[in-house]
Amino acid sequence: MTKFLLALLILMTSLSSFSQVLEDDFEGNSTISTWFPDNAEIHTDFSNPFPNSENPTSTVLRYNDNGGLYANIGFDSSEPIILEQNTPFSLKIYIPSSSITGNQQNQISLKLQNKNQQSPWSDQTEIIKPVTLDQWQTITFDFATDNYINLDPSSQDPLDRTDFNRVLLQINGENNTDFVTAFIDDFYFAGGEPSNPTDPENPSDPVYDELVWSDEFDTDGTLDSEKWFHQTELPNGESWFNGEIQHYTDRIENTFVENGIMHLVAKKETFTDQGVTKDYTSARLNSKFTFTYGRVEVRAKLPTGAGTWPAIWMLGKNIDETGGYWDNQGFGTTPWPECGEIDIMEHWGYNQNFVQSAMHTPSSYGGTINHGGQYISTVSSEFHTYTLDWYEDRMVFAVDGNVHYIYEPDTQNADTWPFTEDQYILLNTAIQPSIDPTFTESTFEIDYVRVYQESSLSTEAVSDRSKLNITPNPVDQFTTVVNGRLNTNQTLDIYTIQGQLKESYRINSRQTEIDMSGWSSGVYLFKVKGSGYNDTYKVIKL
Repeated sequence: MTKFLLALLILMTSLSSFSQVLEDDFEGNSTISTWFPDNAEIHTDFSNPFPNSENPTSTVLRYNDNGGLYANIGFDSSEPIILEQNTPFSLKIYIPSSSITGNQQNQISLKLQNKNQQSPWSDQTEIIKPVTLDQWQTITFDFATDNYINLDPSSQDPLDRTDFNRVLLQINGENNTDFVTAFIDDFYFAGGEPSNPTDPENPSDPVYDELVWSDEFDTDGTLDSEKWFHQTELPNGESWFNGEIQHYTDRIENTFVENGIMHLVAKKETFTDQGVTKDYTSARLNSKFTFTYGRVEVRAKLPTGAGTWPAIWMLGKNIDETGGYWDNQGFGTTPWPECGEIDIMEHWGYNQNFVQSAMHTPSSYGGTINHGGQYISTVSSEFHTYTLDWYEDRMVFAVDGNVHYIYEPDTQNADTWPFTEDQYILLNTAIQPSIDPTFTESTFEIDYVRVYQESSLSTEAVSDRSKLNITPNPVDQFTTVVNGRLNTNQTLDIYTIQGQLKESYRINSRQTEIDMSGWSSGVYLFKVKGSGYNDTYKVIKL
């Protein structure tokens, strides 16, 4: 009995380490929502034509390649697929020899991709395994121990990547017109837990608590021209970058304010501008404000439609880009990507509930490897707050306070960190050539755009003026706020570093004890307010 309990405990412990299970027995037990074919035919409820002791189940998946180039089948995962040691993929397969034409090698490959890339195959990884014909067999694909192929040799080791979210299966190779039928069953994968990045919360970080620029969009009608510039000029005289197929306009049909919300509308319509006719219109806004270091907050609801590409992003004020506001003002001296690009939020309509942040620098641009994102089920039905904290050593990206990516290169130089000079904010919705033919219009709704920086009042000046002492700091369980002011009618609000209110106090005595024993470790902001002052202190919880 003791040995049995020990074995059971070990089994339960090993299972608990897996946070994601992708499985389908094609008998109704599945965590995979949808299989899809690509230049192939698929049937996920097909009677098993070869039942035996190796696979006695009644239904299987049938895969037909009827000569389609690059034929495969696959599915998408709603969460990142995390590979670790001892996390192989496995499946059963049967290929009848009577179904094969041509001289292709009998094999099956399993490919992992990032579906959020414009070209998901460009940095895929793949394992190829041989298959014996006319028998059920179990095939495993272990990226920790098997030989794998990175299509892009510069890609990371698959076990170091956290961006995989698509699985493809391909029978007997690609780029051929041969026929093959295969039967697949009992697909299974148990992966590791996605690690959510956490901001290191350096105690010497500045506190971005002073609002230095914003647009609350509180006046109906056209946008505030003192704050925004409509970038409409085609940079090469014919089209925009990345194969975009829209005209950007300055018309009220594409941007307007109503009931405190800015509406940036992408529309299907024939429109001629600069001698060029296009079938879609949208808008691209440049802020007439630039800054170095600080916090950007944008509360927004995203458009929908496969082929739409909304973004909240930033470019160096020095970018040499025809038609851009700051280039028009004479600041355009530096090409992209040397100017640096910060993508606070990008969203692709074909991947409805995923948002991504990315960095483009001379060391990695175009299909940059410097990116991270998260899934949010209500990106287009509810407002969410997209934030960037830009420090001297790192960029921290979050949605509603949940960090999903931190860019912090080990070496900072012109190749990795061209972020020591002013940048400006851009808002736009691009239209990709893959736009859904039924698309008519969709709106990018923005409640506000805010930029915060460190208060001009130094830490030393704050301490001298306020005479407020917080001790101990760092704190393990309890800390005491000692009030040195004669006026005791003060309020104390305590926020997390992400800006979420934790506790509120009214300070009516010389000493106030704060119980932080049950709080998570990290940095908290103590904001004390009184008549004519509003000061912020940083307190570290151990």
